[in-house]
Amino acid sequence: MAENDHSIKKVSIICAKGTIEDVYASLVMGNGAVMEGIEANLFFTFFGLEAVIKNRMDKLHTGVVGNPAMRLPGGARMPTWLGIIPGMEAMVSGMMKKEMDKLDVPPVSEFIELFVAGGGNLWACKLAADMFKVKQEDLSEHVKGIITVGEFYEKAGGPDSQIIFT
Repeated sequence: MAENDHSIKKVSIICAKGTIEDVYASLVMGNGAVMEGIEANLFFTFFGLEAVIKNRMDKLHTGVVGNPAMRLPGGARMPTWLGIIPGMEAMVSGMMKKEMDKLDVPPVSEFIELFVAGGGNLWACKLAADMFKVKQEDLSEHVKGIITVGEFYEKAGGPDSQIIFT
């Protein structure tokens, strides 16, 4: 009897948040998929659209208020109230970007180019685009289109496919 191949052939990742940590999680997963030869789709909805809006994609910030995993230099947990101090979000975001630069992690726009060059597909959510008054011309040229959730499921489906919500 032949052994069944249970490997993933297609992965579709939904990015619904526009923070550095959420967008990069989606991009890392998507790029990892195309590098492994897996067909990959990234679907940006709600605040995740920030990652594919041309004039915002490389200006993302990290969430500091209400983030219990946020650590201060040295490893101590950052008290939530520190996040409300003016400039704290910008400072923490700058620190994150500096650490990512040290690891040679590309900015969002370049990461998207790598994903698409590897064969990945980018899609924007029609409901979110309509709600936030975002048009196709506002988006990265790599976004194939603004589609409905139903159209996304058509593209995401099939045998050996997975949908991941980040």
